[in-house]
Amino acid sequence: MITLSAVTVQFGGVKALTSLDAVLDHPVCGLIGPNGAGKTTLVNVLSGMVQPRSGRIEVDGTDFLALTPKQRVRFGLRRSFQTEQVVEDLDVWSNVRAVLDHVPHDRRHANAEVGRAIEYVGLIQAATTPGARLNLFQRRMVEVAKALVGAPRLLLFDEPGAGLTEHEALQLRRTLLGIRDFCGAQVLLIDHDVDLIRTTCTQTLVLDFGQRLALGPTHEVLDDPAVRRAYLGAEE
Repeated sequence: MITLSAVTVQFGGVKALTSLDAVLDHPVCGLIGPNGAGKTTLVNVLSGMVQPRSGRIEVDGTDFLALTPKQRVRFGLRRSFQTEQVVEDLDVWSNVRAVLDHVPHDRRHANAEVGRAIEYVGLIQAATTPGARLNLFQRRMVEVAKALVGAPRLLLFDEPGAGLTEHEALQLRRTLLGIRDFCGAQVLLIDHDVDLIRTTCTQTLVLDFGQRLALGPTHEVLDDPAVRRAYLGAEE
């Protein structure tokens, strides 16, 4: 569970987040908003890459702002980026295995843990394929597999659905929906694909100009006239 209390981030004279309050407590939560709304800033704050000017953040009751980025990773934070961080000259197995060098894990079962993650995301047949030979969807699923090893607790996925076909998006959706059962982690999904958000997230936070525009059950949030005007471009 993510609890944000009066979180404010300021860059010079610009407030990227203003007194943001929210409790995200569903297995898969969505984070949406127009470009420049503060989504990436919030993810950077959770990751420890940006320090807020004021406020408090708790994850599962732990004071997250008191932790360094490295400590957050050891706590169980995982993050993907819009540009996949796949090592081109390492195969799928080695890309995922490398994560375990930086997170707590049982060394006796490291190979089994990697194999389980790769199989879960549907890449077991590509385990020995170098990163340079993977297609876009496979690279995205490598990012998901990397997030699933080493006792994860909070996964931040930044636009994993961008550029995927309808079939690939369906596979991604099934994978995200099964993560809580697979490893017990919570997912925060940032994506511009409204259909992916609608069918994957049961709770969604909408930001606009660094402030909370809406928070609640996804279907209600996406039907909110204010959200439709600000984010979906709907007319009154």
